[in-house]
Amino acid sequence: MNEFHARMPRFPEPYWRKSTELPSFPKLKEDLDVDVAIVGGGITGLTSAYLLAKAGAKAAVIEAGSILNGTTGHTTAKVTPQHSLIYDELISHFGKEKAKLYYQANYEAMQFVKKLVKEQQIDCDLTEEDAYVYTNSQKEMDKLLNEFKAYEKLGVAGGEYVSEIPIPIEAKAAVVMRNQAQFHPLKFLKHLVEAFTEMGGQIYENTTAVDMEEGNKPVVTTRDNHRVHCNQLIISSHFPFYDLKGFYFSRMHVKRSYVLAVKTEKEYPGGMFINAETPTRSLRYTDWDGERLVLFGGDSHITGHDTNTHQYYEALEAFASQTFGIREIPFRWSAQDPTTQDKIPFVGNYSASTDNIYVATGYNKWGMTNSINAALLMTDLILKKDNPYKDLFDPQRFNADPQLKNFIVDNANVAKELVKGKFERPSANPESLRNDEGAAVTVNGQRAGAYRDVDGQLHVVDTTCTHMGCELKWNDGERTWDCPCHGSRFSYRGEVVEGPAELPLEKIDMED
Repeated sequence: MNEFHARMPRFPEPYWRKSTELPSFPKLKEDLDVDVAIVGGGITGLTSAYLLAKAGAKAAVIEAGSILNGTTGHTTAKVTPQHSLIYDELISHFGKEKAKLYYQANYEAMQFVKKLVKEQQIDCDLTEEDAYVYTNSQKEMDKLLNEFKAYEKLGVAGGEYVSEIPIPIEAKAAVVMRNQAQFHPLKFLKHLVEAFTEMGGQIYENTTAVDMEEGNKPVVTTRDNHRVHCNQLIISSHFPFYDLKGFYFSRMHVKRSYVLAVKTEKEYPGGMFINAETPTRSLRYTDWDGERLVLFGGDSHITGHDTNTHQYYEALEAFASQTFGIREIPFRWSAQDPTTQDKIPFVGNYSASTDNIYVATGYNKWGMTNSINAALLMTDLILKKDNPYKDLFDPQRFNADPQLKNFIVDNANVAKELVKGKFERPSANPESLRNDEGAAVTVNGQRAGAYRDVDGQLHVVDTTCTHMGCELKWNDGERTWDCPCHGSRFSYRGEVVEGPAELPLEKIDMED
């Protein structure tokens, strides 16, 4: 084990989950009839549930695993409309008015969080921080300047262009949004969960939605064959669990990114930072037991396209060591985010023919404000209220530039991975694996996946993804099997970790 591996936790675990005691909820064991059914217990689903219950609706949330254990529990939790360098790009593709709507929607989402925390005195470690996008690359200087000009065109509150940043990282320039926010997302959402259930809302965990019937009264069917009848349905399951009409799997790509939570040698002065160039480097802090943890994030790649994912943690560790020094690394984790082909989320009617079924997905790694905006928008749609952002986020929109080009690129990659995986015959065999090692192997002449755990027990699974049949790849940093086509992930035992896949992998008994 090298120095990097020795200093990091063996298995990933997000600080947010470790530092919050969340309530648990039962599995759905009977049919249900509600005003609004919500599939997905992340920030979008739970915020929507809270808002709808406040409006008097009878709502129920069903979650395939545990609530707040998906992307919401693995975020860096920056609450800001500063989504890296996006506004100059949005203006060039969609014009000033639509770019301004995107900014306003996310600004209002940030203000919603701030206001709710203040009014209800939610203890969620919320602090106001300046948010910076910086660069030390002469090549990126023009992009930063153009982004600042976009800020001026859009009337961005607290927008500035500066020549230095207040942390020990070399930077030629930066754009800033003053007085943004960061918080502990699970502490915030725990409060909403408690408020929702006190209002009579229902939450069911370990309840997987597998099918859906459209109509005046949609019906969701669970894996245990229970039926949830509703008047309105929200699908906020990261990737839509039901995709026969929307084809969302073909209109988004999925990327993973990584985070280290570090007790640093040097004092962190505050603020939220992300660089303009690649590889991405993101910083923010959070308080933990009277000490300051600095979250170093970055290094994104398409899910399933890299086997050696531990290299990304190592790169972040080197960056942390060079900038602030390292005393301890208590936590490490990674996140997975779908991105639409024009970088604007899909929020609204699931399809052109369904006016009572809604979907929210594709947050492009900026889920804290995009998810709140999605909840506010879908609540307005359900309550028949006007919302100025309806058309901007409409899932049925099509903009040839840039969607058509990116659609072709994304799906050409899927086709390549699908064909390539079917012809691969690994030379390794399960018996050759060392403890805590996984790899694609050949069993009885067929491709399979094997992992030998730290106790020496062998776990062998069929590596054909249960979503659309692509061949999975081993992820050594997370000990998972990841799909390079649409981002599904499975544990080394074969359980679904992230969709769009719904069914687990078939286990292979080596004694046979």
